[in-house]
Amino acid sequence: MNMKKNRTVKIVVATHKEYRMPEDEMYLPLQVGAEGKSFDFGYQKDNEGENISSRNPGYCELTGLYWAWKNLDADYLGLVHYRRHFSSGRGKNEWERVLTYEDLQPYLGKVKIFVPKKRRYYIESLYSHYAHTHYACQLDETKKIIAENYSEYIESYDRVVKRTYGYMFNMMLMERNLFQEYCEWLFDILFALEKRLDMPELSDFQKRYYGRVSEIIFNVWLDRQLTEGTMRKDEIKEVPWIYMEKVNYWKKGKAFLRAKFAGTRYEGSF
Repeated sequence: MNMKKNRTVKIVVATHKEYRMPEDEMYLPLQVGAEGKSFDFGYQKDNEGENISSRNPGYCELTGLYWAWKNLDADYLGLVHYRRHFSSGRGKNEWERVLTYEDLQPYLGKVKIFVPKKRRYYIESLYSHYAHTHYACQLDETKKIIAENYSEYIESYDRVVKRTYGYMFNMMLMERNLFQEYCEWLFDILFALEKRLDMPELSDFQKRYYGRVSEIIFNVWLDRQLTEGTMRKDEIKEVPWIYMEKVNYWKKGKAFLRAKFAGTRYEGSF
């Protein structure tokens, strides 16, 4: 019988600027892309300890994920964004609805992985949406790497990219051993992709493709855990997520349709 009750949780909040942060002690504000930067927000920086901070222009919040993997120790480890958090669904405003340790505690030890509620594209598959908004060759090369180095994941890859939904944003909270296994798998693939795919002509926005590829292959990794029986569906819990700023849905919707029907790739966030 496991008598451990108070499991520890540490969730990195990836940010590149000063911003309001959750007050719960399980959150750790982390300045990502800190390497070579002189400004100091008073947050932990991702260029201390073992890190890939210098890769932030392409890896985005993943430099925070890597830092957490290599430098943090807790029973559960995870990542959120300064503008995007897991939500309890309760409270008068966004900040009151940010998930707390008290919200999580009843599930700790029962749930192995917490994921954000699925994002649905409806008229697009994960692959077609990526191909319309970014560059399909990035996913195609990733598939080749998975086929060569992790062939047991190919069925999951083929299944996932045909879906019209997925767990996105590189947000997750996992038991430490799973977090470590996932990060080892993920970064091995991304570092191989970095060596094999050179696209210097891309805009700064489009160069962030390592972070975007990882959003999709997180679903591949998770699908494989379920199909091989490493975990059960009831050990994965979907959690509502909340965006801390206003979204221009009109602009976002137009960009989505232009990408699908006119071939106009994204060149900015919404």
